[in-house]
Amino acid sequence: MISFTLTLVFKYLLVLGLAVSLWFWKGETAGWLTACLGLAFLYFINIRQLFRLERWLKKPEIDDLPDAWGVWGKVFSGIYAALRQEIKKSNKGIKDLELFILAAQAMPNGVTMLDSSDQLIWYNDKAREHLGLKNQGDHGLRITNLVRVPRLAVFLQRHNPQETLDYRPIHNPNQYLSLNVIPFADGRKLLVSYDVTSIERADTMRRDFIANVSHELRTPLTVIHGYIEHMYDDKAQDQGTKLNPWRRPIHLMMTQSNRMLKLVDDLLMLSRLESGDHPAREEWVGMPSLLSILLDDAKALSQDRHTIEMELPQQAGMTGAMDELSSAFGNLISNAVRYTPAGGKILISWMQNEHGCGVFKVQDTGIGIAAEHIPRLTERFYRVDRGRSRETGGTGLGLAIIKHVVMRHQATLKIESTLGEGSIFSIEFPYWRTDHQQQNPLLVA
Repeated sequence: MISFTLTLVFKYLLVLGLAVSLWFWKGETAGWLTACLGLAFLYFINIRQLFRLERWLKKPEIDDLPDAWGVWGKVFSGIYAALRQEIKKSNKGIKDLELFILAAQAMPNGVTMLDSSDQLIWYNDKAREHLGLKNQGDHGLRITNLVRVPRLAVFLQRHNPQETLDYRPIHNPNQYLSLNVIPFADGRKLLVSYDVTSIERADTMRRDFIANVSHELRTPLTVIHGYIEHMYDDKAQDQGTKLNPWRRPIHLMMTQSNRMLKLVDDLLMLSRLESGDHPAREEWVGMPSLLSILLDDAKALSQDRHTIEMELPQQAGMTGAMDELSSAFGNLISNAVRYTPAGGKILISWMQNEHGCGVFKVQDTGIGIAAEHIPRLTERFYRVDRGRSRETGGTGLGLAIIKHVVMRHQATLKIESTLGEGSIFSIEFPYWRTDHQQQNPLLVA
């Protein structure tokens, strides 16, 4: 810019110098005429180059750069070099974008890009296949209007990369998909779809095998247990006979057959919960009546060794499957009784949090759980202390059953525990499942 300005100033000074020289040599008229003609010529040349530059900038072509001499040639050459550099960068960006799109298209999983309003921005071919999208017409539309999946809108709003949504697409019921949402810049999301049909098929075979074996075992176990129980009752009445030494072995057989029946029942329950052929029933569940029954069961299991209290509104409830909720709540309460030493306290409560969600909570002063075990507690047959679990009569399936009941009710299981101090197990149910009438709390001991 400085070079361009100095060149122009030099040219104007040169014309003025020539005009002054002619003034003294040829007279005043010759000097003024030379100055006017020279300045007009320079002005015309610069205006002409500016018009050429303006016309070219409106539609720049790399192969049609205007020719110029002098300082204007340098200006055009500089613009030409800058333009070539920008074109080079642009071409590289386009190639990188094309490479990224090709890589995304080659992925075995579906990738769908959504804006902050869940409207479609872009998707690869696998996502189109998974979600049943069209090639052109679906861009700019809300994904929830195109993919009819229960709970999809809530799933997208949660923005939880650790959560998945599994379903069978309507357009391809033989396929089983798993969705995962990944938030990124400015509220946008990546909706990733996985084809887990083979995994689901293997899991179904495993569930069917366990269910069939459990069902076949239950009948002979029931018969065996019935006879053992009958023999135990007879021996309890007959203390003076020669058969009295068999009392203890028969008692042990009855205890173990009880445990095997409980294990079979839990396996059947877990298989039913995992099966998509048995959707959860939607019925109104009154919490006072349900929890009062579970409170009586807990007191019977405790045998006055613990202080057990219950706190809940006088009239509270939620929609869900009564039998499943009873099983989940009962497992949490029985675990608290089994793993709380004599003299400890257990508090059972139902409340609504600040968001209107129903929360069932069991708090105890038991042995607690070390932090490294908490993430694995809901795995089937996982035990923190195998010896203690056998002593308390647990099957190792209680928390696995609870996890599936929680999932089927779109709820969240939270576990807080401190080793040696106690644990808090809570289940938070979504707003739309709970009763939102304000009630006064009722404390039951």
